[in-house]
Amino acid sequence: MASEPRAKLWDADALAALARQFLSYVGVSLAALAVHYALLAALVETGRADPVPAALAGYLAGAVVSYGLNRRLTYASARPHAEATWRFGVVAAIGFGLTWLIMAGLTRGFGLPYLPAQLLATGVVVFWNFLGHRLWTFAGRPVPVLSEETSGVR
Repeated sequence: MASEPRAKLWDADALAALARQFLSYVGVSLAALAVHYALLAALVETGRADPVPAALAGYLAGAVVSYGLNRRLTYASARPHAEATWRFGVVAAIGFGLTWLIMAGLTRGFGLPYLPAQLLATGVVVFWNFLGHRLWTFAGRPVPVLSEETSGVR
């Protein structure tokens, strides 16, 4: 009994496609981060907000930019907006919580200036968001194992 060759977990084409997708995500993230950091700096530097709420306001503004561009450019998702938006919101809410924890811990707990703290928070959240959106928010919808034709069900 010959065993079937195991499918490779990662092949060169899959890795190249993942790298291209991640680079697209980074480009979109830079646009979202520009909005995020501009709002953060404007709120802090004008004295309108403390760094933590300013970072959270920036995160929300960047999320709006991120959703539209990632849906179209990075993931080319056909998932209906009614599904993708709430999924995006769940992943973004977790990223929002991570941003809050990291910013509060670093600025209030360790006294780190807000921009270096935000850079560290961004580094963590970028990977969380990429994986969450790739694997869940914009992932292809599951295809049934048995089609109507093969199962005899109509």
